[in-house]
Amino acid sequence: MKIVFLEPLGLKPEIIESACVGLKQQGHEVVIYPDRNENLDELIRRAQDAEVVIESNIPLRKNFLDACPKLKMLSIAFTGLDHIDMEECKRRGIIVKNAAGYSTEAVAELAIAMMIDVYRKVLQNDRVIRECLSRGVMPGREIGGKTVGIVGMGNIGQRVAKLLNAFGCKVLAWNRTPKTIEGVTFVDKETLLKESDIVTLHIALNKETRNFIGERELSLMKPSAILINTARGPVVNEQALADALMNGVIAGAATDVYGTEPPLKKDNPLFEAPNLMMLPHIGFATEEAFVLRLGIVVKNIEDRSQKTE
Repeated sequence: MKIVFLEPLGLKPEIIESACVGLKQQGHEVVIYPDRNENLDELIRRAQDAEVVIESNIPLRKNFLDACPKLKMLSIAFTGLDHIDMEECKRRGIIVKNAAGYSTEAVAELAIAMMIDVYRKVLQNDRVIRECLSRGVMPGREIGGKTVGIVGMGNIGQRVAKLLNAFGCKVLAWNRTPKTIEGVTFVDKETLLKESDIVTLHIALNKETRNFIGERELSLMKPSAILINTARGPVVNEQALADALMNGVIAGAATDVYGTEPPLKKDNPLFEAPNLMMLPHIGFATEEAFVLRLGIVVKNIEDRSQKTE
C-alpha cells in the first residue's frame, strides 16, 4: 500500500526513512514530503493516491476525504482529533489512530514552566533589562507551598501532579471520573476554582468542555490566582479571560492554545489583556516528543498492516 507523510513532523526526512524500514521491507511504498503545506489543493495532490496518510494537526475535512478515494487510514501524529472529520471517516470506514501519550512529559513540563514564569515575571524582567529601563527586579512569587488545581487527570494531569508534589504544592483535582492518586485530593469544580492559587487545564475538547472556563468560573477564582491553559483553546472563553485580566478578577494567566491555531487575528481580545503570557502552541514541541510520536505513528500503521495481511 502507499503510505504518505504529508509533512516531516518536525524531523529530518532521513529519520523518518529509518523508522519506516520495516514498512518498506513489507513491500509498502513510503512517500515523505519534506515541508509542511496546509493548502488544500496541495494536500490533495500529495494524498490522492494514498491508502495511509500521516500528518499532525492540519485540519482534514470532508473536501479532503472526497478527493482521496483510496484512503483507508489516517495515522495522526497528535493527541487530539478535533481537527479531523471523525464522523465522515467513520461513515467511509477510514481508520483513525492518534499518537496518544507522546507529549505527556513535554506538556507537563511546559505547564510548570508557565506557572513559574507568570509567578516570577521572567519575560517582563527580561524585557525590562533589555530595554535598559531599570535593574529588572520585579518581585515575584514562589509556587512551592501553593494550592494548585488540576482540571483533568489523564496522563498529562497526573504527570503535572507529580511535578507539583516535588515542589511541595497542595494538589487539588477535578476529573469527570474521580480517581485515587497519591498526593492528590479530588474535589468538585467550584471548590477547585475557589481554593486554588493556580488552576491548570488538562482536559480534552468536546461538547461538555467547550467554554469550561467562562465568566462565572473566573469569578469564582481568587483575585490573586492565575490560570494556565495547555489543553485546548476553546476550553476557555477568550473574551471572558481577557475581561477578567483587564478587570483584575484574576491576577494573571498563561496560554499555549487558542480558539484557532496561530497566527491569531489582530482583533483577538487576548492581545489587549494584561498579565498574560501567550505562547504559539509549543506544548508538544520537543525533540524527544517528536521522536516518540514518530514511533507511535509507525507502529499504528504496522499494526494495521499486520491485521490486513
